[in-house]
Amino acid sequence: MIENNPFIEKLIMTALEEDAAAGDVTSESILAPDAKGRAELLSRSECVLAGIPVFKKVFELVSAETAFEVLFPEGALIGPDERICVIEGPLMPILKAERTALNFLQRMSGIATQTMRYVQKAVPYGAMVLDTRKTVPGLRLLDKYAVKTGGGRNHRLGLFDGILIKDNHIAAAGSIKQAIELARANSPHTLKVEIEVVDIAGVRQALEGGADIIMLDNMGIDQMKEAVMLVDKRAVIEASGNITLDNIEEVAKTGVDFISVGALTHSVKAADLSLEIIG
Repeated sequence: MIENNPFIEKLIMTALEEDAAAGDVTSESILAPDAKGRAELLSRSECVLAGIPVFKKVFELVSAETAFEVLFPEGALIGPDERICVIEGPLMPILKAERTALNFLQRMSGIATQTMRYVQKAVPYGAMVLDTRKTVPGLRLLDKYAVKTGGGRNHRLGLFDGILIKDNHIAAAGSIKQAIELARANSPHTLKVEIEVVDIAGVRQALEGGADIIMLDNMGIDQMKEAVMLVDKRAVIEASGNITLDNIEEVAKTGVDFISVGALTHSVKAADLSLEIIG
């Protein structure tokens, strides 16, 4: 998804231009142009490592002379005070790339770490954790890659690769059944039809319309249990809305197949990582 991806390289270049379009006046005023050195990437707290290919690419795009020794694989669970990577090369480019590289890596590792925590609570009950489209504009590929690195699964990437009929679509179509019928008639037969419902009556209508996936939006635990019994494996069931680490286990116990969590990406806490010059 992110290796050798021209879109990702363009994204990195945009970020570098934002941060250092006219250069790095601090480093340029202190360092000799030919100064070389080494730096190490350190963890300050436990995290799932996600985004090392992006982290490396930032430095490489600033200077092809930068060399890396990566000490942990992508997706590894890193403890606090671990040395993750050693970077060697011209110091001025290393410092120019530092903040941009860390911004990508800290966000992606934060998402992967949060995803891991949700997955650990849901998987024992057979439920899979999904992301949503609640991502930072422009960073969706990286956000969703980080979710997968943390053990979650991706929902649709955008509006173009999956049918998800939501409340406004239903209002525009006139009814749940009509919305499903229109989606079936006007989309490729290879695409599954998912529809959002808010109550048990909506679940019945979705079943009658032949939905492939039924999203239970903001339902209580008792309603979810009733919906699971009513559907009885005739459709895939996804729970969504106000899912937290405190309640995901109870949601998973209801028997739903998927649980989508916007908090994986829309309000993630960045992983605590730092880059230190060591010589």
